[in-house]
Amino acid sequence: MKYTRFEELPVWQAAIKLGVRVYAFTSGDTFKGQSSLRDQIERAAVSVSNNIAEGYERGTTQELLTFIYIARGSAGEVRSMLCLFEQLPAFGDFKSEISNLKSLAENISRQLRAWADALQNSDIKGQRYLNDKTRRIAQATRDREAFREELRRAQAANITHAAAHVHTDDSD
Repeated sequence: MKYTRFEELPVWQAAIKLGVRVYAFTSGDTFKGQSSLRDQIERAAVSVSNNIAEGYERGTTQELLTFIYIARGSAGEVRSMLCLFEQLPAFGDFKSEISNLKSLAENISRQLRAWADALQNSDIKGQRYLNDKTRRIAQATRDREAFREELRRAQAANITHAAAHVHTDDSD
């Protein structure tokens, strides 16, 4: 599936969910008097989705990769802070919520890692480099691959048909 907007990206949607859930978590009374911890985790959580969006909008694969890694770093920062919260007595009643947030942040990190791996192994330079010539070349490549696939299917069907015909001739 080709995404045309960052809002369609499942990893961006998960990052927004992380941000919303972190804000819900930090809105509780436990964070009263903990403004520096609250601000830090909120900024880190928001940074995940914002960096995915910014990288996507930049228009080059290399810039996208840079921002994916920044977003991944922010997801790691969220997890690190949640690990700290697990150790603080004030957050003792929130073990389950902290664990769920850590799982979500870890899932986002895995998605970002997989996306980065796919981009690093790609010849795609990014939207910014597309012009009429590169679009024609890309379309010709897609057409050629579709034709090759059609030939492979036709050959497989012919082989199957020939094998069935030989089998019926042998049984006569």
